[in-house]
Amino acid sequence: MSDHVAALAADHLRDADPTMAGFVNRFGLIDREARRRGRSGDPFGVLAQAIIGQQVSVAAARAVRGRLEAHFGAWPPTPSALAGADDEALRACGLSRQKMSYVRDLAARVDAGTLDLEALSAHVDDDVIAALTAVNGIGTWTAEMFLIFHLDRPDVLPLGDLGVRRAVERAYAVTDLTPARLDEIGEPWRPYRSIASRYLWESLDNAPA
Repeated sequence: MSDHVAALAADHLRDADPTMAGFVNRFGLIDREARRRGRSGDPFGVLAQAIIGQQVSVAAARAVRGRLEAHFGAWPPTPSALAGADDEALRACGLSRQKMSYVRDLAARVDAGTLDLEALSAHVDDDVIAALTAVNGIGTWTAEMFLIFHLDRPDVLPLGDLGVRRAVERAYAVTDLTPARLDEIGEPWRPYRSIASRYLWESLDNAPA
């Protein structure tokens, strides 16, 4: 996301929604790199890291990644190296049997060329989601985060994201928020719903204690 796009998004959100206008005035232009810190710039690494981080703390996921990096000598390892690693080595790095099957499925697809991660940038959002969710262990939320943070797509609203939902409930005084209601609230944010989501996350990060 260039500064130009960030500025266009900020102007649009300020004009489209008074609540968003408050966030824009409070936080200014969104810093693209702020939420990318610690994330791999390699698409295979991004997705492998997302699988590793499922249902564990940030610290635990970081520790597993560190052990994998030490074992393979790099992060991310090559897809062929990860696909061919034996169970005992991966288990020693902290991967559960289920996560082993997930990262192996991802690695095997990338290694075989049936999932071309570099080519995803040329595909529309829905096709990217379909390609990624065909991998065992990658759901819609992970695919949406890939779109927002790796591919820099400007108009993705992750309806199932807990942070977005909590921020909307708080800022818009909504209880029992349904996906349909969130989609309705977010309609004025088009075509910058990804940037609106970043403002919502920012509002949680800076919420009063």
